[in-house]
Amino acid sequence: MNFPNDVDGDVLRRLDDSGFDFSKTWEIDFNVDFNSWPPSQEALNILEKEYGAIEIFEPEEESDGYVLFNITSIVSYELIVDTQRKASSLVSTFGGVCESWGVLH
Repeated sequence: MNFPNDVDGDVLRRLDDSGFDFSKTWEIDFNVDFNSWPPSQEALNILEKEYGAIEIFEPEEESDGYVLFNITSIVSYELIVDTQRKASSLVSTFGGVCESWGVLH
C-alpha cells in the first residue's frame, strides 16, 4: 500500500508491514490534547456531541491529560487525517488539537 510521507503515513506503513487487515472494521482511538488543563466543559460537550462517548484521562506524573474518543471504521489515511482535522477544528478555540490516534490489533 502507498501512504503519504508524513507521521500518519508512517504509522499506516508500520501497520501494513505488521500484517494489519485494512479490509476489516476496527475501533480507532483518537486523542485530543489541550494546552491547559482541565479542558472547558464546552469543549468536552462539543466532542461528545460530534463523536459520542468520550473518556477523560487526567494528567499523571509523566503524561499530560487528554480526551479520547473512538470511531469504528475501516482504517484509511483519509479517515485518519479528516477526523484529526475536524476534531482539531471543533476545539481549537479552546486550545485543543487532535494529532494522535491508534488502533489495537
